[in-house]
Amino acid sequence: MGYAQPVLVIFHGGTGEGPAERVMARARVAAARNSAEAALAAGFEAVIIATDDPGAFAPLPAGVLIDEDRPGERFAYRERLARLIERYGLERPAVMGSGSVPLLGTDEFALVVEQLQARDARFVTNNFFSADLTGWTPGSAFAAIRELPRDNLLPRMLRDEAGLAPVILPRTTATQFDLDTPTDLAILGLAPGVPPGLRAAAEPVRALTERLRSVMPVLCDRAAELVVAGRVGSQAWQYLERETACRVRLFSEERGLATAPEGHRPRSALGFLLEEVGAERFFQRMAELGDAVIIDTRVIEAHLGIAPSREDRFQSDLGAWELVEEPELRRFTKAALEAPVPVILGGHSLVSGGLMALNDAAWEGR
Repeated sequence: MGYAQPVLVIFHGGTGEGPAERVMARARVAAARNSAEAALAAGFEAVIIATDDPGAFAPLPAGVLIDEDRPGERFAYRERLARLIERYGLERPAVMGSGSVPLLGTDEFALVVEQLQARDARFVTNNFFSADLTGWTPGSAFAAIRELPRDNLLPRMLRDEAGLAPVILPRTTATQFDLDTPTDLAILGLAPGVPPGLRAAAEPVRALTERLRSVMPVLCDRAAELVVAGRVGSQAWQYLERETACRVRLFSEERGLATAPEGHRPRSALGFLLEEVGAERFFQRMAELGDAVIIDTRVIEAHLGIAPSREDRFQSDLGAWELVEEPELRRFTKAALEAPVPVILGGHSLVSGGLMALNDAAWEGR
C-alpha cells in the first residue's frame, strides 16, 4: 500500500478517565471527525486515525482508516509516526492531534494540500515554534529525525535535521485556535460558524460558556479594560490591540514553558504577588486592574511548583473548585470564582487562539 497524494494522520489517545477528561475526549472525537471530513473535501487522499480507542470513531466515514495502537505498548510519538509512514507508504503526510485546530475548514486544509503537492522539499505548519498541524514532503525526510519527544517540535526538527524549507500558514483564528481544555471547548460553543456536531460537544460545559458571555461585552467596550496573563505571544497581543475595542493590560510570562531546557525554574510576577497576599486578595487586586481577567493558570502552577493532575486542571478551568484535589489550585480556583469581576481560567490556548475566537464571537453577537 502506498499513498502518493497528501494523507492526514490524526492522533487520538491518552484521554484519561476523570469526568472532565471524558467530556474533553468526546469533544476531541467530534473535532477529529470534523477535521477528517474537511480534509477529505479539500483534497487529502485519505485520513488515518491512530488511536487506542477505535470504538470511539464508529461508524467510520468513507476515506477514513483506523490504525489501532499495539496493546500494552508504551506510546512513543516518533516511533508511532515512523511506523505509520512506513506501513502506509506516506509520501506527503500531515499530522495533527484530535483536538488540534478544530476551526480549520476546507479552505485552510486546501492550502495545506497545495503546499504538499509542490515539487520541492518543504513542510507546512500552523505554528513553527509550537505546531498543532504539520505536513511535509517527501515523507521519507522524517527518517532524518532521530528524537522527537513532543509533536509540537516537529517543524524545527524538519528544518534543522531534515533540511526542509518552512511554509507557515497565515495566523488566523482558525489556524491558532486549539481544543486543549474545557475553556477552549466552552469558547467553541460560542464561536461563529461551528458545525453542529462540534457545538453539541460543548453542551456539557454550558455553565462555563455562560461565564464567558460576561467577558464578551468588555471586548467591545472602549471604556473597559481586560487583564490577560500567561504565555501570551506577540501575535496574540497584536491581535488584541487591533481587533478589540477595550484597553488590554498584559502580563506575558514564561513563553516556551513547555519546551524549556532541563533545570529551568519558572518564575512569575503574578506568582510572587499570589504568594505574598494569598488567593483572595490576589483577585481583589486583579479586579482593580481590569473589568475582566483571563489567566493561563499553568504559569502560576509552574511558579508555585505544583503539578496538578489533568483532571484537576480541567475542573479548575470549569470553576468546579470543590472537585479539585490539589490544595493550592483548589484555593486559587475558589477565589477566582468569588472575585469581584469575571475571571476565566485555562491554558496556553486560552491566551492565544482562544482569545481570538472569543473576540470574534463577541463582535458577531454584539
